[in-house]
Amino acid sequence: MSKAEKTKQFIIEKTASLFNTKGYTATSLSDITEATGLTKGSIYGNFENKDQVALEVYQYNANLLKQSMSRSFSNEFPTTLDKLHALVAFYRKNWQAVFSNGGCPLMNAATEADDTSPLLKKQVIQSFKEWISKIAEVISQGQKNGELSENTDSEKYASLFIMLIEGGILLSKTTGEEKFLNQALDQILMIINKELKQNII
Repeated sequence: MSKAEKTKQFIIEKTASLFNTKGYTATSLSDITEATGLTKGSIYGNFENKDQVALEVYQYNANLLKQSMSRSFSNEFPTTLDKLHALVAFYRKNWQAVFSNGGCPLMNAATEADDTSPLLKKQVIQSFKEWISKIAEVISQGQKNGELSENTDSEKYASLFIMLIEGGILLSKTTGEEKFLNQALDQILMIINKELKQNII
């Protein structure tokens, strides 16, 4: 990695929590220089403008979440049901870390980018599509190996899981009460154990 690449990565890592907590629009160039200890010239020497910093920071934050969440789908969990239960356990276990860093980067960026940043919105849409696709892929594999009902609409349930998770995070973060996220996760477990398995003989 070249010196320029290292500086760019340093800026991204130092401002990742800042952007996610304060907001991609509200975070100013002065906030970035304060967080990094670098001059405005150094920032603009590595990024075209603040919007580019925001975009690359979002990609970094979203990738961190993706990597952490994807561990639930690793070979460490041999069956499809194990993997789906591990996904729920991931959010149950890591909610404090998610909240302390400003909440879910996808939801935060989606709320902001909807009307203010078409490029950021495009990235958020892609992130949600990838998330839906990954969960749907796991469910489809469960259908193929006989763990889950063949009549299950994998994409429908993947989308429903994400809606429940994001809604639970939003309410819990807003109110400061963990119970809303836990209720959402409990609902996902009920769906997994009752609806997805209901036709298994």
